[in-house]
Parts: sequence; C-alpha cells; structure tokens
Amino acid sequence: MLTETLHHAYVLWSYFESVRSVEKSDVIVVCCSYDLRVCDYACELLTDGLAERIIFSGKQGRWTSMIWDKSESDIFYDHAINKGIDKDRLFKESTATNIGENIACSKLLIQDAQKVIFLSKPNTILRVKLTVPVHWADVQYCVSCPDIQFPDEISNIVGVFGLISEMVGDVERIIEYPRQGYQVSHKLPEEVLVSYNYLKEKGFVHCL
Repeated sequence: MLTETLHHAYVLWSYFESVRSVEKSDVIVVCCSYDLRVCDYACELLTDGLAERIIFSGKQGRWTSMIWDKSESDIFYDHAINKGIDKDRLFKESTATNIGENIACSKLLIQDAQKVIFLSKPNTILRVKLTVPVHWADVQYCVSCPDIQFPDEISNIVGVFGLISEMVGDVERIIEYPRQGYQVSHKLPEEVLVSYNYLKEKGFVHCL
C-alpha cells in the first residue's frame, strides 16, 4: 500500500513541477514557505543575472507559525543576506498569507516590473501560475522552483506524508478556486485526478 501511495503522490509531484521555466526578468518574487531551498534558488538566479532584484513575500503559515518566531519573508531575507546577497537588491513583504496576496502585495512594491519570475515550492508553482492572471493580468511571467527529488529530498519539516496532504490540498484548490475567482481555470489530466482521489480516500486530507 505504501508503494502505491508513493506512486500516486509522485504523479501529483511530477505534474506540478512540470510547469517550471525560467527567463531573464526584471525581478524575482518568492512566495515564501518553510523551505529555504527556494531562497537558495532565488539567490542563484540573481547571481546568474536572471534578475536584478528579489522580493520575499510571506507572513506565517500552517507550518512556519510553529517553527519560526518571525515572518517567512524575514527568515528568507536574512538567509539571503547570510549567503552574501547585497541587501540593496532584496525587498520583503511581510503581510501576505496566501498566494493571491503574495502576488498582489508584491505588485504594489514593483509596479514598474514588466517581466517577473515567481518562485515557490515544486508542489505550489502550478497554483502560482494560475493565480498570477487574476492579480497581475498585464505582466509577463514564468514560474519555477528548485530541483527537489520526491520523496528522498522532501523537507523534514513536513515529511513525506505532510507533503502528500499538501499536494491533495493543492489539487483541491486548483479545482475549486476558479469558481471563487481566486485562480483561472485549468484542466487537470485524468491520471492526476485518479491519484488525487486515491490519496484523498486514503486520508491525506489535512490541508483541505
């Protein structure tokens, strides 16, 4: 049963991360989380000349409110400074509590940006891609994430089972949020829906 569970989880993981791409842009917007590897990746892209600035966006969430006493954006900002990134190229936005707010609040800080790279965890970038058109319709953008292997490299903050629950929640939101105006609609492949329903029936419902 565990092997079958991991198989269905991998179907979701692979589909989510398949939308990633990177193009030279004006700024990188990081949708912060518990995974500092997203910050590391943003710093790599900045150092490689893919953008001139980084905005870290995020208050605290389900996991980070239990592990950090500062906002996600503060933690990511400090981490980037410790990696040697010039603070003049870093900005933070510490009020956003969801992906829509990550995008909308960052837009207020960089209204001159024509092209943006949005970064998040692999399981979240599809939701980011579907949310940008609602809050920043006229921007050119791409979404990306660090190259993290499932299940061996999953953050030990959430663990594999916690991540599976997250992914089930991600699929649920991709299905439901367009009706509520939070995302544009997206047709999920049948194999993704099969895996989503299997995992949901097995009890991975803690992030719904």
